[in-house]
Amino acid sequence: MIKVKNENFAQYHEDFLEDLKKKGRAESTVIAYSKDIEQLLNFFSEKGILKLDDVTIEDLEAYKKHLQDNNYTPKSVSRKINSTRTFFKYLVSVGKLSDNPSDKLAHPKFETKPPRVLSEMEYRALRDVSRSDTRLYSIIEILLQTGIRIGELASLTIDDIKTKDVNGKKLHYLYIAPYGSHDARRVPLNKSAKKAIDDYLEIRPETEDPTLFITKNGRPLLVRNIRTTIDKAFERAGIKNAKVNDLRNTFIAHHLANGVSLVTVSKLVGHKRLSTTEKYLGLVGDSKPETEKSLKEL
Repeated sequence: MIKVKNENFAQYHEDFLEDLKKKGRAESTVIAYSKDIEQLLNFFSEKGILKLDDVTIEDLEAYKKHLQDNNYTPKSVSRKINSTRTFFKYLVSVGKLSDNPSDKLAHPKFETKPPRVLSEMEYRALRDVSRSDTRLYSIIEILLQTGIRIGELASLTIDDIKTKDVNGKKLHYLYIAPYGSHDARRVPLNKSAKKAIDDYLEIRPETEDPTLFITKNGRPLLVRNIRTTIDKAFERAGIKNAKVNDLRNTFIAHHLANGVSLVTVSKLVGHKRLSTTEKYLGLVGDSKPETEKSLKEL
């Protein structure tokens, strides 16, 4: 692992990470920022810049060029620029710098690919190849039918499967606990997802661990293991160029296509900004609403 070479820089780096943690940023986010800022500060050290007060926009532009010359993609460079801006903004906010030289640092131009959404044939094929594995089928059904993140799925406990009685009608839903900067939310479970969960619970190994999805030895199923298992299912189904997050994309596009409002879908999937959900609108047409009532009743 890269270490910050300059002692003063190392302290700035450590303080910045502590601030991110206090603000409730997700662990993965803190790790990503940590690596980006280590790389930035070590670049300064190698160029003979020993005080952050001496950093200029020209130095930052040189860093950007250094990244581009070392074959970082425009998207990766853009992410590192975001990290740089956040870092300098923090330093100004705590009085360690009077000016922010990163304000004028421009992002490289790059084309954003539209979200990958499974076709109806791919959707069916993925479900078909996973039916013989009760646990895998339950995992895929939850991701397809609720649109939750893979990290949220891995963190689910048995107690997070909830039922609420509304006017004599039982509504099933998942309670998604808050983590990092994401708030808690409730996500309705349709009949297909609820049955898949019930079928899995019947064969789930007995253990004191409350985590919903576990290994044969009763230990929590890790995100990387879930990802690997689904990747293999994609391969068996003949689905190419797909990732686990595309199941979430498919959920979003499907609900927008069925007339569920942008605001409702945004709340269902836990988007912090409506603009994040809006990018899916170009993938869908007009249809009928079907989910808003059940969400409001929760």
